[in-house]
Amino acid sequence: MKEQFALERLTGLVAFARVGSLGSFTAAARALSVSPSAVSKSVRRLEETLGVVLLARTTRALTLTPEGAELHERALQLLRAAEEIEQVATAARAEPSGTLRIAASLPVGIHLIAPLLPTFRERHPGVSVDLRLSDRYVDLVGEGVDIALRIGDLADSQLLSRRLAPHRFCCFAAPAYLAARGTPAHPDALAGHSTVNLRYLSTGRLLRWPFRVGGREVEILPPAGIVTDAGEALMAVLVAGGGIGITADFVAAPYVARGALVPVLEEHAVLRDNITALWPQSRRANPAVRAFLDLLQERMPPR
Repeated sequence: MKEQFALERLTGLVAFARVGSLGSFTAAARALSVSPSAVSKSVRRLEETLGVVLLARTTRALTLTPEGAELHERALQLLRAAEEIEQVATAARAEPSGTLRIAASLPVGIHLIAPLLPTFRERHPGVSVDLRLSDRYVDLVGEGVDIALRIGDLADSQLLSRRLAPHRFCCFAAPAYLAARGTPAHPDALAGHSTVNLRYLSTGRLLRWPFRVGGREVEILPPAGIVTDAGEALMAVLVAGGGIGITADFVAAPYVARGALVPVLEEHAVLRDNITALWPQSRRANPAVRAFLDLLQERMPPR
């Protein structure tokens, strides 16, 4: 009976750790591959056992109480220890298997990761892939993610990382638009064109366009007639002839390949070396993680 009591308490702590990190029973249930009701019951039993309220529940959100916040970090430590045990067992199998959870932003996920997945599954049919795309910051450990791809400078982290191939940041437009309005020869000429810009969801700020001019990098913010906070919407507007926009070359590549878009101001394009793969220390020996990193390195080798 004591063993059953201890097991229920451990189950509740694991469920609580996930709920505290993800902010909902549904998200925690998905991460743990159980039902939301099972997660809710486990957390409620834990609260009853401890005699404290860990989560403040409203119709809109779950938040940690002061007591819950204090316990959450310790619950995460327990979760990390449990995951390390699982990873050691997984690493003992030479062939990758199980579920590989990958997180990325929408552009990276759609244009870089998704096209690789059929090849990855063909090579490793024992691995199922859970691809999670979002522009929010993802806590890999707290949310049970095995590997993430991020663009931009990384904050100090306990995560392992590998730089991938650099990419170009360049302007693009539809051939029909350029035929009607002409092709700018210098970034300063963008002031006389229709431009389409991107607003960052995380900050609400407009993207400043980088260019290489006279041996140095400059940034401009052209007056945009159309602004969107979704990269795919930006590409759709450009393809429809809405003007000139700027994006990473890997995002525009399929449109350029079929002639829907052409590069503009190529000689002023800026090289960016900031696509990085990240994974927790506990995943360093995971065969599926290693296999996916190998595929990334094969298709996106550093230049």
